[in-house]
Amino acid sequence: MSEKGILVVVSGFAGSGKGTLMKMLLNQYDSYALSISATTRSPRPGEEDGREYFFKTLEEFQEMIEQGEFIEYAQYVNHYYGTPKAYVKSQLETGKDVILEIEMQGALQVKKQFPETLLLFVTPPSAAILYERLTGRGTEDKETITLRMARAIEESKGIEQYDYLIVNDKLEECAAQMHAVIQNEHARTFRKKTLINTIREGLTDFSEGAE
Repeated sequence: MSEKGILVVVSGFAGSGKGTLMKMLLNQYDSYALSISATTRSPRPGEEDGREYFFKTLEEFQEMIEQGEFIEYAQYVNHYYGTPKAYVKSQLETGKDVILEIEMQGALQVKKQFPETLLLFVTPPSAAILYERLTGRGTEDKETITLRMARAIEESKGIEQYDYLIVNDKLEECAAQMHAVIQNEHARTFRKKTLINTIREGLTDFSEGAE
């Protein structure tokens, strides 16, 4: 039986590069699965149910909420988005480490429900570099950038609640570091209870047989 995977929640400032890092992990290693969210919005051209999202009617989504089928969910611009427990658990059981990208409030909700979740927070090396990255994208106006920086100030107050801080300076080095952190997490003793018990039983059997 394969070792159970780890649920990894990744958060970070807008412009920190967390989305790019996650794509690199998925492309470079076969040990990861990206969590697929359920949503009440309609599929866009080219999107498929079960690939980009699990597309649900409002009634189906509300039924899932009532049945406690989400790890977390939220409403954005008249549509609901949520992380289905069943999909995540099925991936974890196969040994995949499931990566979930959500904002800080949702991340802490997940950690409260599932204490073994690994929380990673991604940040550039400095506030100045974060601002440079936001302005360098050229996709947002000055007012939006100001709002994103203000949000980053609020988010920075909760960083200590995460397990690891991942500094995204050089992208490839950062992806390698993130992979190493997740793989090292597998060696934590509380994740090795089955192996520890097997070793204890083996030692007891050996000791009794040697008498």
